[in-house]
Amino acid sequence: MKQIVGVGAALIDLVTSVSEGWIVRHKKPKGGMNQVNWGEMGLIFGDVEHLSTMPGGSASNTMIGLSRLGGKARFVCKVGNDDLGDVYSLNLYHNGVDGYVRKSTTPTGRVLSAVTPDAQRTMFTYMGASAELLPSEISETSFHDVQALYLEGYLAYNPTIILHCINVAKSNNVEVVLDCGSFGVIQDCRFIIDKLISERAIDILIANEDEARALTKVEEDLACMEIAKMAKIAIVKLGKRGAIIGMRDEIIRIDAHDVEAVDSTGAGDYWAAGFLYGYLNDWPLEKCGELASAIAAEAVQIMGPVIPDEGYERLIKIRDKIVGELK
Repeated sequence: MKQIVGVGAALIDLVTSVSEGWIVRHKKPKGGMNQVNWGEMGLIFGDVEHLSTMPGGSASNTMIGLSRLGGKARFVCKVGNDDLGDVYSLNLYHNGVDGYVRKSTTPTGRVLSAVTPDAQRTMFTYMGASAELLPSEISETSFHDVQALYLEGYLAYNPTIILHCINVAKSNNVEVVLDCGSFGVIQDCRFIIDKLISERAIDILIANEDEARALTKVEEDLACMEIAKMAKIAIVKLGKRGAIIGMRDEIIRIDAHDVEAVDSTGAGDYWAAGFLYGYLNDWPLEKCGELASAIAAEAVQIMGPVIPDEGYERLIKIRDKIVGELK
């Protein structure tokens, strides 16, 4: 199978259940990503109970999901020289991801996912050591023998890094995949994202409906058509309403699985993992979306971003069923 390399923030996920009033009290947009400093994170920690702790980070979740489906994935990141950094590195190894992990004296980054009763998650992110990744620490070696580079949208906060990664990818004939990550990223980093789009630097552009609206100022189908003009393949994820894949003038609708959602944390990351597994194996786009929908369904039925082994057992059966249909 063809290989992919991901670059993104190495973050420990801290997941908690909160009320709608909690979100209002903290005066942040529901469903978005909010960057905070170390002191602000401490204040937020003081206002929650029953935290669940697990390794996370958007691009990392995608690489782990792809690896557990049977793909070949690498991940380039930076962690603190601390216990959480060691936990993070071991988690990549145990999930079959080839980790290119750099170290810093700054604490390992972390993100608090505050989940409301409707399963929506609002994120508060302390980037920590992950924000200190340098272009010199992303070598040509990590791009050797790969077909695609996967970038999380949060990298747009560090234009030097995202531009370096894309330049290295293009010089090695590697396709570039960008998952927008959050409508807040698009609002905050509009200049760099518009630059990448105008230069046709993105081959596959992935957004949820809020991000697509922020990019295009239009809704769903029209947004997908507009985004399809920005990249070779455009994807708009619609949560429980499925997804739309656009390629040139073609629109493909993907149905979501009918499951009871508990927490949407990581669901979009895993959707990308399922899609990219199929894409790297040259599946038709509708079959890529079928596997993507299945893994996202597994993700929303649990608290936090770690799909259990029994979930992957079900997914492998779905993967093998699709492979059989394509023979």
